[in-house]
Amino acid sequence: MTTYRDRAEAGRILADRLGDIAGPDVIVLGLVRGGVPVARVIAERLGAPLDVLVVRKLGMPWAPEVAYGALGPGGVQVLNDMIADRIDPDERADVRRREQAELDRREQLYRGDRPQLDLTGRTAVIVDDGLATGATARAAVQVARHLGAARVVVAVPVGSDQAYEMLAAEADQVISDQTPPDFAAVGAYYDDFHEVSDDEVTQALTATA
Repeated sequence: MTTYRDRAEAGRILADRLGDIAGPDVIVLGLVRGGVPVARVIAERLGAPLDVLVVRKLGMPWAPEVAYGALGPGGVQVLNDMIADRIDPDERADVRRREQAELDRREQLYRGDRPQLDLTGRTAVIVDDGLATGATARAAVQVARHLGAARVVVAVPVGSDQAYEMLAAEADQVISDQTPPDFAAVGAYYDDFHEVSDDEVTQALTATA
């Protein structure tokens, strides 16, 4: 098992696998919050702009970890209708209202005065610090397509085989430094896996602006 000293080292290793993706249409999107320090290094190495993709999963009221859809910036909503239709409309409205409020808070906090994210015609490289279930990254891929991305690449230092296969069916390309067969929690592959703060996210965005 390979472990990374921290998210920055994971980003440097991952960037070496992304060299052929560089180009004027590329934008690197860190998933808030843990993916941003990884994405910052990749953006610097690729000479590409860095931004954040704020995605909120819509979870079943009685099982929040099971997503029936997702929300993204600019009013984007992605639903799995086969699951969503089984939920009481009032309960679904409560979930959406709660997740929309958190999405709006984070968008305001991280985006500030910068314009809304527009991925029209871009190659979106979605970066996270690891894939456990892959549900958030999957939602991010769907949101990126709704925001106009011409190509969507998911890049992670480490992930489970199951998550990798699921994302491979959604994204145009999935790049992972390692997919260990005995995958444990994402944090097990980092010496330093501190919780990334809001300040750390905003500082990364400011530094690469």
